[in-house]
Amino acid sequence: MTTPESGATPTPCVSRRRFLQVGATTGLTLGGLGGADASTAAPAGVVSASTSRGVIQPPAEGELGIPGPYPGRVVEVRNPAMSVHRVKNRAAIETTLDRAMTELTGADSAIEAWRVFFEPGDVVGIKMNPVGNPLANSSSELMLAVIDRLKAVGIKPSDIVVFERYKNEFINARMHEAVPDGITWGGLTPADDPSQLEIDFKDDLWGYDPDEFVEMDIVHQGFDPKDDRTRRSHLGKLITRRVNKLVLLPVLKDHGSAGVTGALKNMSHGLVNNVARSHSTPQTNVCNYFIPSVVRHPVIRRKCVLQIMDGIIGVYQGGPFAHAENIRWTWEANTLFVATDPVALDMVEWMRIDAKRKEMGLAPVGAVGRLALDADREGFDIRQPQHIILAGNLGLGRFEFKSPRGRRSSIDHRIVTLDPAA
Repeated sequence: MTTPESGATPTPCVSRRRFLQVGATTGLTLGGLGGADASTAAPAGVVSASTSRGVIQPPAEGELGIPGPYPGRVVEVRNPAMSVHRVKNRAAIETTLDRAMTELTGADSAIEAWRVFFEPGDVVGIKMNPVGNPLANSSSELMLAVIDRLKAVGIKPSDIVVFERYKNEFINARMHEAVPDGITWGGLTPADDPSQLEIDFKDDLWGYDPDEFVEMDIVHQGFDPKDDRTRRSHLGKLITRRVNKLVLLPVLKDHGSAGVTGALKNMSHGLVNNVARSHSTPQTNVCNYFIPSVVRHPVIRRKCVLQIMDGIIGVYQGGPFAHAENIRWTWEANTLFVATDPVALDMVEWMRIDAKRKEMGLAPVGAVGRLALDADREGFDIRQPQHIILAGNLGLGRFEFKSPRGRRSSIDHRIVTLDPAA
């Protein structure tokens, strides 16, 4: 069954220079998405600066990037054959992905759909998410399907990099075992760094770019505020210097501080260093501020061209982790979501997780925390899924299912259900 709504048009975005410095005292102050002020003016306290390698602009209206050529459009394809009794079926996953990509783009074939985003000569990073190890990671089967389709449109294996922020998490989830020969894999942080502040690991590919960072007056509890590094989150060198495009594979999960951990958080906490400062203690949760501030960096906005959310196994409580003892908080959702607009995608994810929580007798993610409902289950004072709407206010995507500005400013959520017997 397909239930399409009309497509949405891009929101104009202001061109800014590569580096964004954000003053914590200003907050995220833009008004509603779509108004002239929201799309053309930088919020107070945001300044720009050039770097030694020139200028990268955020994507212009309709270009690849965030929110991309399909702002507001989220394709949700359900296929119960993708996982049966926790055993994943690669062929079913590939069929589901192909259907999602043709629905997203309107292309006649899956390969033509991938050609909308990628072409020979591109260097492509595939961002995995292993934090839900062992029950709810980015699926190796989905990663392999993405690799095969990149190769089919002419991307050389040597120009594909599969990665995660921390190399040790990538290995602990055994993701490296599935990466085909000839394709590079690793972590932006290639060695142990409890401080999260080191950027130079004496490696041309891994480590962090000293010239590309987002600065905010948020410091991890116990760190020295006189150390400028504590206020900065540097982009990985892989992101700034090696790849020109990214396809990201977030997972359908709730999150104890951010409410949900979807496309936005997979970028804000997966492409830069020094991220624990966003929720360093139960009382100092500022994910609402941190997540949109990082994602709006022009390099991230331009290079993150495609989001494929792995909803084969979902997590509705206890996320982002999915330890074996908490299997009761996971379920076979058997869904893939694709979008270029991470805000719209995360709004759909938020709706889907809250629906599952309601089914299981739990309060919505926006109503829980140690100071709210379900205090005995929570680790942080209050969850902050509103980071999604705040990102929308910054022009990063659509956040309203029925916008007062009409369908062209609303989320275009398309649900397709595949018959496994067909």
